[in-house]
Amino acid sequence: MTIGQNSEYFRDVRIGVIGGTGLYSLDGLNVIETLAVETPWGQPSGPITIAETVRGHKIAFLARHGPSHSVLPSEVNYRANIAALKALGVQAILAFSAVGSLREEISPGDFVLIDQIIDRTKGVRADSFFTGTGVTAHATFGEPVSAGLRTLVARHAAAVPDISVHTSGTGVCMEGPAFSTRAESNLYRAWGASVINMTCIPESKLAREAEITYAIVCMATDYDAWRESEEPVTVAEVMHTMKGNAANAKTLLLALLPDFEDAVYNDAARALMDPEAGSMQYAFQQPPEKQSAAGRATLNFLFPQYFTV
Repeated sequence: MTIGQNSEYFRDVRIGVIGGTGLYSLDGLNVIETLAVETPWGQPSGPITIAETVRGHKIAFLARHGPSHSVLPSEVNYRANIAALKALGVQAILAFSAVGSLREEISPGDFVLIDQIIDRTKGVRADSFFTGTGVTAHATFGEPVSAGLRTLVARHAAAVPDISVHTSGTGVCMEGPAFSTRAESNLYRAWGASVINMTCIPESKLAREAEITYAIVCMATDYDAWRESEEPVTVAEVMHTMKGNAANAKTLLLALLPDFEDAVYNDAARALMDPEAGSMQYAFQQPPEKQSAAGRATLNFLFPQYFTV
């Protein structure tokens, strides 16, 4: 795998950040290099930027839709995105995503730290690293988002005082790229959902399969389509709100980074990553001798501890 001229130098980048709509770069950090990463599942959405914090730790940043937002939600190579970050050593990912609000109390501009997800995608996205490998595995996904990382983010809500940071909620992931009908939007509200987006599935599932701690900051841009008194959401409305959201996302990230770094780099107990670390160890149903040799070779990229070649 070629990831850059100094590839070995970039094998201990433990923190990953995935930017969504409107968040295509990081500010306030020293950019070291931009890497093109090749994985068995292809290339990620774009180059991965390696930046260094003031404390000397490295962070990997990836724009989910590409640096110029050229990739639709259903076309994102989620497997390559997560695999590329894993190959760099990433153990914890904080993702950001534009969402529509399904609740009156979640205003455009607010952030929501969802703890549950409803999958309304349509099966057109590659959503498992094991598909096509001849290796069967089943990841636990009852709690799809890291409670520890959500709590860490919530502690720094005061960094963005002009908005509300909601510390829990349920997100619906729809296929897109069209927005919801009013009937769909009201259905999701009836289910108790808080926000809706187009990308947290399969991103969160793949992070779990890869044993990466994952949380997502949902940045509300609109009220979706459920409000009868308003026109349904448009791209123009989303982009108007996203400018402020992107600025607040960068402010929040810089505020929480010291705690994030301590949890990932300095905690000998590794409490933040412990629930996900090793979580796939007992997920495989076949004995090794019954697994496809080619599949084992592919999966060695992610799991050298489970699939020797």
